[in-house]
Amino acid sequence: MAAGSLKPAGRVLAEAGGRHALDLTGATLAGYRTCLTHAGYLRALGNSALISGAVVALGLLVNGAAGYALARLAWPGRRLLLGLVVAVMVVPFEAIAVPLFYAAARLGLRDTYLVQILPFVADAFSIYLFYSFFRGLPRELEEAAYVDGASTLRCLVEVVAPASAPAAATVAVLTLLGRWGSYLWPLLVTSGPRVRPLPVALATLYTLPPRDWGAILAFGVLSAAPPLLLFLLFQRAFLRGAAAAGGQ
Repeated sequence: MAAGSLKPAGRVLAEAGGRHALDLTGATLAGYRTCLTHAGYLRALGNSALISGAVVALGLLVNGAAGYALARLAWPGRRLLLGLVVAVMVVPFEAIAVPLFYAAARLGLRDTYLVQILPFVADAFSIYLFYSFFRGLPRELEEAAYVDGASTLRCLVEVVAPASAPAAATVAVLTLLGRWGSYLWPLLVTSGPRVRPLPVALATLYTLPPRDWGAILAFGVLSAAPPLLLFLLFQRAFLRGAAAAGGQ
């Protein structure tokens, strides 16, 4: 894809999959110029960044609090709710997409950022990952904070939250990748470029005549680059969190 995005338009399909697929003779940035100036990439990039960032930030708060409550606090119905969380993990999004779409339409939320954010804030897998991590966290950390006179809120902010950074990094990376690449739901609830994220904008560019393969491939490269760079930057924290939660 990266090599094809640098080729003149007439060579992209002619050399795809052949021995000249990686031949960059006569490489050009025309596809990238078209992508950045006429294909709506920058607007879609801003939309994806806003939607993904909001889901990650809100999800860390909501799912982290839910995981902590399930792992650390004793209250009636805790085991039942934990079982429901596990059960929800096996339900594919496609099974609830149509009811969600009708609910969004009745609430007048189509073509908004909210409809692309709110349904994905609470996530069963993220809750369970936090739950698994908090189960293995030594209770002595919290007990020491309480002995020093810390309130529950202060203990959560100053002790539990820093200790759960590896799990939070894992959840953040997985959530970001999931939202950044989301296609079905944004396709259903958006009808114009104003709030469309990158995957839908790329699909729209693909359908526009005349089909500019250089711009399409450049759009794909530029769409994949931000999450890939973030993963490379935070991969150590991601792996530590996954190992810590998976070992519980």
